[in-house]
Amino acid sequence: EIEGEMGDAQMGLQARLMAKALRKLNAAANQSGTTIIFINQLRQKIGVTFGSGETTTGGNSLKFYASVRIDIRRIGQLKDGKGVAFGNRTRVTIVKNKLAPPCRRCEFDIVFGKGVCQVGELLDLGVELGVVEKSGAWYSAGGERLGLGKEKAKEVLLGNKEALARLRGTVMEAAGALDMAAAPPELTEDTEDDGESEAEAA
Repeated sequence: EIEGEMGDAQMGLQARLMAKALRKLNAAANQSGTTIIFINQLRQKIGVTFGSGETTTGGNSLKFYASVRIDIRRIGQLKDGKGVAFGNRTRVTIVKNKLAPPCRRCEFDIVFGKGVCQVGELLDLGVELGVVEKSGAWYSAGGERLGLGKEKAKEVLLGNKEALARLRGTVMEAAGALDMAAAPPELTEDTEDDGESEAEAA
């Protein structure tokens, strides 16, 4: 492809190469206990009027051989008081899963330069489980107000390690993870990343 001309027709070349490569890689990966991760991109289907107009490159072989297929995409931006973006709201959907129930979905914040925001995730889970109360823009836990807005509530929790550990234990207990709540690890501020991609693990 690199050595050829720009106008050369390469119909289905990548799909054919992927099919041949995956037949070899699949057996070798199973024998060696290796996990292979493919980072793919979305493309638009031409002439689609019903159903999803999105597809991934590489043909159908990659979809067939993959044990887990994960759709990761940005659904919003996180901005500070000055309107400057410092992260993204990300949605992850399990498109295919041979190892556990598929079609599950979660959302979390990714802060630039830091990664997944664990404190923000605690607040989201707390609200979902009824442990954290959200009245308008106010966040409260255990009868104590944490802050006006999610970012302020995160700042308060990061400045109070005892309250953070207590909230984590309460959330884990409500989620049924008592063994994890017994010894909560120290949480640090976190961050997120941008873009739309799909990860596939064979």
